[in-house]
Amino acid sequence: MNNQVKKSLQSAIQQFGRVKNVDAASFSESLQKVFDSDAVYLDKVALLDKAFDDYPAFESLREVFFDLLLINFFTEDVQKLEEDYLESKEWEEIEEETLDRGTELLNVLLYIKECEDEDIDPDLDDFLKEFLLVEEDEFQDEHRIYEEVIANQVLVESSPDEIARVAKSLPEFSELKELFYPMINFFRDQDPDKEEFDTFISNSLQPEFDAAVYQLLITYNKPN
Repeated sequence: MNNQVKKSLQSAIQQFGRVKNVDAASFSESLQKVFDSDAVYLDKVALLDKAFDDYPAFESLREVFFDLLLINFFTEDVQKLEEDYLESKEWEEIEEETLDRGTELLNVLLYIKECEDEDIDPDLDDFLKEFLLVEEDEFQDEHRIYEEVIANQVLVESSPDEIARVAKSLPEFSELKELFYPMINFFRDQDPDKEEFDTFISNSLQPEFDAAVYQLLITYNKPN
């Protein structure tokens, strides 16, 4: 498993368990075995799903960790495959089969990796305009998905309670409704202290999920 992914996985599960007050150790061990497995990608997805089936208390994290499994594939597993594997018919079929899996968190993780490569700090405006290209005509799907984020960029200068207020007001059909609160808070503050993190949790409508996602992003951004 990629070390950056490993630390993010562990810290997110620990944070979820802490907030929900459930033992997370065995689930964490189970998922680490999945990520460390030499199985082919779709078999790893099946193993991931079995782990969540065995530990239903963590169900809300299933698709988020699907994103992390995909990041691990891109950063670790693909190194063991043919150089042009991601352009192959086999990978195209895998993408088609898993089209309905995962969340928009994948884009944030890919962006964080790009920031690391370019030695810059993650920034919401840069994420939207330079990474997602939401202002370009050919990327209007991204503009539609991130419409509420685009309209509320000023929230990165606001407070967790104001971000929570806006998150609560988002329409149910919004593809980012679930991720809005931890995502905006990450771009607002990528290195919160304990008091700030506790304030973040206290304003959350889904505290264990939001805490896990926020912790995952913080750790992936600064794994050391």
